[in-house]
Amino acid sequence: MADDFVKAVEDGLKLSKRLYFGKDRPVTPPKVPSSMDKSGAVDMLLPKSPMVYAVITDPKIVDNPDIPSYQPYVHGRCDPPSLIPLQMNAVELDVDCYLDTAFVRVSGTWRVHCVMGSKSCDCRIAVPMGDQGSILGVEAEISGKSYHTQLIALGENDGAGKSASVETGSFLKPNIFTLTLPQIDGGSYLSIRLRWSQKLSYRDGEFSVNVPFKFPEYVTPAIKKIPKREKIHLNVNAGTGTEVLCNTSSHPLKQLRRDVGKLGYSYESEVLKWSNIDFDFSYTVSPSHIFGGVLLQSPSVHDVDQREMFCMCLLPGTAKSRKVFKKDVIFIVDISKSMQGKPLEDTKNALAVALSKLDPGDSFNIIAFNGETYLFSTSMELATKEAVERAHQWIGINFIAGGSTNICAPLTKAVEMLTNSRGSIPIIFLVTDGAVEDERQICDAMKSRLTNGGSICPRIYTFGIGSYCNHYFLRMLAMISRGYYGAAYDLDSIEIQMQKLFTRGFSSVLANIAIDTLKDLDEFEALLSNLASPVAFSSSLAYFCSMMYPSRIPDLSSESPLIVSGRYQGKFPDTLKAKGFLGDLSNFVVELKLQLAKDLPLDRICAKQQIDLLTAQAWFSEDKRLEEKVSKMSVQTGVLCEYTRMIIVETDERNNASESPGTKKVGSKKSDHQKILDSEVPKTIMLQNLGIGFGDLTATAENFPPGSEIPKLPEVAEIFVKAASNCCSTLGNKCCCLCCIECCNKLNDQCVIVLTQLCTALACFGCFECCSNLCCCGQDG
Repeated sequence: MADDFVKAVEDGLKLSKRLYFGKDRPVTPPKVPSSMDKSGAVDMLLPKSPMVYAVITDPKIVDNPDIPSYQPYVHGRCDPPSLIPLQMNAVELDVDCYLDTAFVRVSGTWRVHCVMGSKSCDCRIAVPMGDQGSILGVEAEISGKSYHTQLIALGENDGAGKSASVETGSFLKPNIFTLTLPQIDGGSYLSIRLRWSQKLSYRDGEFSVNVPFKFPEYVTPAIKKIPKREKIHLNVNAGTGTEVLCNTSSHPLKQLRRDVGKLGYSYESEVLKWSNIDFDFSYTVSPSHIFGGVLLQSPSVHDVDQREMFCMCLLPGTAKSRKVFKKDVIFIVDISKSMQGKPLEDTKNALAVALSKLDPGDSFNIIAFNGETYLFSTSMELATKEAVERAHQWIGINFIAGGSTNICAPLTKAVEMLTNSRGSIPIIFLVTDGAVEDERQICDAMKSRLTNGGSICPRIYTFGIGSYCNHYFLRMLAMISRGYYGAAYDLDSIEIQMQKLFTRGFSSVLANIAIDTLKDLDEFEALLSNLASPVAFSSSLAYFCSMMYPSRIPDLSSESPLIVSGRYQGKFPDTLKAKGFLGDLSNFVVELKLQLAKDLPLDRICAKQQIDLLTAQAWFSEDKRLEEKVSKMSVQTGVLCEYTRMIIVETDERNNASESPGTKKVGSKKSDHQKILDSEVPKTIMLQNLGIGFGDLTATAENFPPGSEIPKLPEVAEIFVKAASNCCSTLGNKCCCLCCIECCNKLNDQCVIVLTQLCTALACFGCFECCSNLCCCGQDG
């Protein structure tokens, strides 16, 4: 889809040469990279900031709505449609940073500057988001009409409203959401508000946020007299009660306020052209040692869960001298046929970097698998220079894509090899792009093995490539074992995302974390943020629901804070203690102070992680009640999930305004009362399912590579037409046109009728053969 989008934008920029803006400023579209440099063209023309495009199917309508000019006649239509980037007249960016999450709002005004005033076109909105971004909503106002998105539960309003194509609303890439608004008049102004959330980056006590805010030059209005105002507002609430220090900023921000744990900045200026760099901001909140706290908050009256909320945050600090854990690492890599090409090559590159980061005292092994299992060594090898070199050679020989996918055998073998680890952290990295039938059985087996595996069980870090693997299975597998989960839905991000997961696994600073028993609570349900695992604590008075969560908290990594959030009933203790052991195997205890979260939206901060984790649990347990709970959370918070769908709601205020009291139109087909009723009912457009799904067994069995589309069987009607046409063409090939004409001239009416019936019968025989082929393939005839 990204390649098609780029080609459409390239065609749109060529079409924009038809526009004339007078002598004030001629518009020269940017030079597009040649077809030889495909990667450069994709990188240049994909949106790197919120953008709006005019969807052009008829090139004749492309013209300046204010200054009509002579245009050469254009034959034909744009198929597929071209995309002309609209000019932007104003933009405002608001960023709120809470704990490890940023909430971003962009408000802007765009104009359909490239379509005749008497014509209209669809307009496509593109929303690029930062790290692990999640779209929260789109609102638009155009000439008396308003549009907004909302989520509904699956099955709700089925049949109401019209269904939309993929182009109406979908993810162009995992971090780029697109939405199409129908039939906007040329010359119209679009006032659009976009909302999404994204993760903050964290390293050595420093948080940083990066928001796509790089506008191409051709969205700057062509007329210089139009004022262009750019605004940025930033709020930081670390939630830790400690001092926050600003480190870097990409834009000249002015400090408005500074309190304990909080910062406020703004920037506003008249500009000649829009920002051509992303918005970056970094700040430090962490002292040198491990520390944390607990935030408490009561639910709002509209919350579907009326239990009290809590959020525990544990930060790793910035100490450089802290002893790292000794590691026993096994890399399990899928080498099935679908991994052929870029997925396997990028995996090999990331694996080479990971091997180079192992210390000589660490041990490692490598297992490649498809339908069979291939071991680098029958036992763990010390990470000496010689052993690592032999591993590189073995990878070059054995990482040949081919065969099917069997995850259970290599995973079981790896757990057996790490069962007796002593004085080290046992880690398994599982990399796959496919789904298998026995995923729930694998989770059950691993849960049983790891629960009885001693004080230091193997951590399983899972990594999914593409959309055909079951990412919720991989997430659940990591949850069971104190591990973490990573993914690359986009093939271009495989290597960098895999390296991030390897680095996180190698950078644990506190292991076997446990929290004091909460004796005074009647009910305590916790979920771990940052792609970690859910936890349930209880006392003798605790209420056990049917959802049983693993009781293991993942290790604290220097690469990210550890956040536990959830609900409770009863009296929360004044302080909590988190316990674990450090890299030198010494015991460590940290006291977590309690504070009320007055200015933190805890339900929204942790919504994305909670929904993902509960969805994995719902898949594993096949619990319909848990699915319903996830659906309600999704609708309440606006975060997409597998059990909700997004719809576009259109409201036309002009209909109500045109109905003045006491007036009546003569000859109307509908009564005035019916017209008012119709105008009051908003129109809805149901978008395609935007979830990632639960894997594709068929695609895995057929070894379709990640990112490819599964070939669809032709429609039955197409097969019938093809069979009939093939039959007639075969007959036609046996005689020339002149012979046929001379023969037909000598036929009487009766012969013509008989010949017509014969041709019809032959066509039916061709259709009969087609039906037979369908039946043989096991399809419905």
